Amino acid sequence: MIWAYPDITLYTWLAIGFGLLYIGYLYRFYRINKKLDVSKHRLLMKMLLRTSYFVLFLIAMAGPSIGTSMKEIKEEGKDIFIAIDLSQSMNATDIGPSRLQRTKFELKNLVRTFSGDRIGLIIFSSEAFIQCPLTFDQNVLQLHIDGLNTGLVPNQGTDLNAPLAMALTKFSEDESLEMKSKSVILISDGEDFADNFKETTSKMSNEGIKVFSLGVGTSQGSTIPRGNSVIIDPSTNQPAITRLESNNLKLIANQTNGEYFELSDEVQEIPDLIAAIERQEGTLTGSRMIEASANKFFYFLLAALGLAIVDMILPLRTIKL
Repeated sequence: MIWAYPDITLYTWLAIGFGLLYIGYLYRFYRINKKLDVSKHRLLMKMLLRTSYFVLFLIAMAGPSIGTSMKEIKEEGKDIFIAIDLSQSMNATDIGPSRLQRTKFELKNLVRTFSGDRIGLIIFSSEAFIQCPLTFDQNVLQLHIDGLNTGLVPNQGTDLNAPLAMALTKFSEDESLEMKSKSVILISDGEDFADNFKETTSKMSNEGIKVFSLGVGTSQGSTIPRGNSVIIDPSTNQPAITRLESNNLKLIANQTNGEYFELSDEVQEIPDLIAAIERQEGTLTGSRMIEASANKFFYFLLAALGLAIVDMILPLRTIKL
């Protein structure tokens, strides 16, 4: 017999508690026996009855498994590209400590959630680059996330089409013939100086690739740090202010049947993003047979309940009248 929940300490304390309470019960009847005629035979029967169903309850709690059977375990997974905006505006501090630092923190938790899926990283600004190809290796992903900074890409503006086209190309180059669940998490403050993504999102929609957009920042915005100063807008000679521009991010998500989420100090929709991706039906990547034991706790539970009902409905009289 195999025990599913072998918590010996718990069951020992329960048995000790039951024993102490029953000793108190017997002592009470011992005192009554001095004044009344108590049937020791019936008292012994009652004690055995109650002890029996208490022991059966303990056995049921321990989850006894008797016999084994073969069970098929299906392994499902998804392919997910995370596209991260590394333009200078991601250094803005309208989210503490900065948009990029907060994104990196949230990304590390998100990646751990999807440990059974293939995840790749795309970094972009005016151009897009593969930082990490699709992989199951959590250590590699965490290492790349730690190293993200705005110096990794050229910074002549932001082009939201670049990472989408890159993800579409990489998904198309997948040599596997089996259908897979494919999605892109697009993380940006929404500034787009190209506005040429509609053809790409149309192709992604046709191929069943969903884009989940995450807008990082606030509508109030903030200045953009650069060394000990801030970036200056050359047209006004004033500090440049960057704000969350959500319209294009919402449009991209809508055109690919995805969803839009936000991240700021006031709005934290990362759990909703994770839930949305988890709802995507994964692709069967394999299956394996395992030997599983059959839990038979309910037999002991039914027996214990039966004896307890007998004890309540048909009490044995221990005092002779």
